[in-house]
Amino acid sequence: MSCQIQIQPDGQSFTADENRSILDSALDAGVTLLHGCRTGVCGACRGKIIHGQVDLGPCAEHALSAADRETGHALLCCARPRSNLVIEAHVERSTTNPVKKIPCRVSRLERLAEDVMLVELQLPATEAFGFRAGQYIDILLDNGLRRSFSIANAPSRAGHLELHIRLVPGGHFTPHVFDGMKIRDILRIEGPLGTFWLREDSNKPIVLIGGGTGFAPLKGLVEHAIHAGIKRSIALYWGARTPAGLYMNALAQSWRTTLPGFRYIPVVSGHLPGDGWTGRQGFVHEAVLADFANLSHHEVYACGAPPMIAAARDHLTRERKLPAEAFYSDAFSFARPESGD
Repeated sequence: MSCQIQIQPDGQSFTADENRSILDSALDAGVTLLHGCRTGVCGACRGKIIHGQVDLGPCAEHALSAADRETGHALLCCARPRSNLVIEAHVERSTTNPVKKIPCRVSRLERLAEDVMLVELQLPATEAFGFRAGQYIDILLDNGLRRSFSIANAPSRAGHLELHIRLVPGGHFTPHVFDGMKIRDILRIEGPLGTFWLREDSNKPIVLIGGGTGFAPLKGLVEHAIHAGIKRSIALYWGARTPAGLYMNALAQSWRTTLPGFRYIPVVSGHLPGDGWTGRQGFVHEAVLADFANLSHHEVYACGAPPMIAAARDHLTRERKLPAEAFYSDAFSFARPESGD
């Protein structure tokens, strides 16, 4: 059965399949709703059902509070329509690059930390691949699984994609990156994906929050800001368990001299006395809370583990007056199987 979906306050409408998520149907129809992981983790696609019936999907119980469900909120990447709907959701009006499936060749491998590998992929010269700083790609595995990784370079550095891949012991893909991958290996990718990119039509100060390899897309955002000559104030908060987890600390420090109005605040949560760490300590979102009394006129871009994203969103919107629509996030999660199930 097909259902008609009308979006408020935008006014656009599209046809949705009851067997597919509202987000997937919207994207198929050329309507770019704000979204990130597409697995019910990041919360970027959170919308509200104004009228009609939906199946909230299996992610609703852990991703939405009881109060959210009672007030009609849904994660549009999980919810499936059961009638015609009127929904409240954010439509991204910016021009997007086409999503493609292409082969890439591994051109560089560099261990940035004991458990972090830089993987550089050479894009095919015969096919254009455009992306925005902050977006991600899926690596398509032979067994039908996908693994999602943020692009760590800016689009101005054309011709390749830089990924920061953390080792997941026992995982389907990352142990191979560390123990078996070789220069010139071929990987099949799909992208660019997600709506995690800098809103350049705004002049608001920017706060970037990264946890671990959540630094990767933020690196791309900063490099794009430098290339584009963006003058807005930018504060980067990068958190890790140990100082070694700040695997590009020197690079982040260098941006203080290359980007006017840039501040870098590294934060470590689990250092040992022998580390010699004398900087900020604790959870990275707590450092932001300590430094800002009011974020009502800022934009926040956060990337990292789902608990960090959830804590940052909750505390910053509730305690520091950050507008919910000014919080952009990309939470790390395993992508869906290639079948789309």
